Amino acid sequence: MGDPAEDGAVITAALLRRWRLPDPAGNKDAKGRVLIVGGGAATAGAILLAAEAALRIGAGKLKMATVAATAPLLSTAVPEAFVAGLPAGETGDISPAAAEVILDLAASADAVLLGPGITDPEAATALLELVVPHLDTRVVIDALGTAYLTAHPDGVRHLEGRVLLTPNSVELARTLGASHDDVDADVHAATAALARQTGAVVLSGSALSYVVTPDGTTWRNEAGGPGVAASGSGDVKAGAVVGLCARGASPEQSAAWGSFAHGRAGERLTASVGRVGFLARELVTELPRVLAEIEV
Repeated sequence: MGDPAEDGAVITAALLRRWRLPDPAGNKDAKGRVLIVGGGAATAGAILLAAEAALRIGAGKLKMATVAATAPLLSTAVPEAFVAGLPAGETGDISPAAAEVILDLAASADAVLLGPGITDPEAATALLELVVPHLDTRVVIDALGTAYLTAHPDGVRHLEGRVLLTPNSVELARTLGASHDDVDADVHAATAALARQTGAVVLSGSALSYVVTPDGTTWRNEAGGPGVAASGSGDVKAGAVVGLCARGASPEQSAAWGSFAHGRAGERLTASVGRVGFLARELVTELPRVLAEIEV
């Protein structure tokens, strides 16, 4: 394991080499099975980015659950995956009526990602209320999926030691019921507050991000750059961390490795393209190279 200090040990390649990921050797089942739930009528790209990141970070098998309107497109875009088409509600997001199908899919998953591409907080809450309490595996809740925690602060405590939240700063503020300005003034404190409140590991921040466990143990990620702040970048990060969870890493290890790999991918692209101008999908293709650099 890494060597976290109270104020946050900086995540570096050297720290991660001392905190080795589970051995990826074996067949595709042994490398981990991921289920990603999200997307909507207008947001298929979010779940696509997360899905490809999960595979690129080393997960072995992938299922996606999204609205029926975009499921055929995603099945073609990611031929490596099984894609389930689900009914949509009035907002174009997945209907709560799909909860039973999602739970059937989750029963065989090593890790489940909930949230990328969901566009309405109320729709997210209505769906996750019927899904999260019945999950019994590693779970990552991302983006507007975190609206479920606003309504149900104790809603993931049954997953103690197996749950990771990955809100951006806006979603972090909304989940805490705090102002965005207050959260931006002390992202570490806000991240720690959500970890204590929910009993989950929390990864949040932007140029500087934090991984905080419920007991306050903290790691600080400084890797990245201006180019990483791009549309879809958060979906890539969420896909990377759920892929690592599926491989058998703990939520805090997945968050530390995933956030650093995501930031380092941005640094590699910055060196070759420039400070800004690259796309989130290009971060995905850099992930295997970053892992190879770290795991020497």
